[in-house]
Amino acid sequence: MKHFLAPLVFATCLLPALLLAGPYDGVYRQTANAECALIGADGGSIRIATGIFYGVQMQCRMTRPVDVSGMNATLYTMECSGENEQWTERAMLMPTPDQQGLYMIWDGYVFVYSLCPDGAP
Repeated sequence: MKHFLAPLVFATCLLPALLLAGPYDGVYRQTANAECALIGADGGSIRIATGIFYGVQMQCRMTRPVDVSGMNATLYTMECSGENEQWTERAMLMPTPDQQGLYMIWDGYVFVYSLCPDGAP
């Protein structure tokens, strides 16, 4: 009986994480020579995981997703905190044409991030 329950318990624990995974989850380089293992620091990388954007000394919950009509893009309300401050802004995320990167558009700013190789944290 124990052998039957182990896979069931594992699947039950893993399923919510898989359902929460978003289309933009991954680790992305801020610059061409950025260190993929260095997340959230200047010159490092950013990470998106299960609806949270981890940027440089800040993080944002990605809420209220809206598909952008006619585009492969999603508009989010970003509920952010960092350096003892909290703020809310809108941001649009869209994969690059080769699917190996990400465009992130904030009001007045466009960032292009390259996807780190598989196995990056």
